[in-house]
Amino acid sequence: MNKIEISVSSPQAALGAFADTWHEIQAGGETTPKLAFGSLRALFSAITEKRLELLRLVASHEGLNVRQLARSLGRDYKNVLTDVTDLVELGLLDRADDGAMLAPYDEILIHVGIRDAA
Repeated sequence: MNKIEISVSSPQAALGAFADTWHEIQAGGETTPKLAFGSLRALFSAITEKRLELLRLVASHEGLNVRQLARSLGRDYKNVLTDVTDLVELGLLDRADDGAMLAPYDEILIHVGIRDAA
């Protein structure tokens, strides 16, 4: 199963996680792709309920273009295009040369700590 881990972390914690991942890859290990946001507000701004619905639709019906996605979701084309563009930029969607949308991940894991690490 192809998955990505998304977290909310400080810049220092994100750099530490990056270094850990770098060392693991250099040692020949495999890692799960990671995406970090600096705040819960930033996370919820980037990954909204409508965008999750869009990701689920693409995952179950790969190959649809933006117009087909907007029609299937009953949403405005321009708003879906904005969501698709942002999700492609985040790496949560892929766009084929013919405009077809592909979901690179089967699962998105979101981690949000409630205590600062000691």
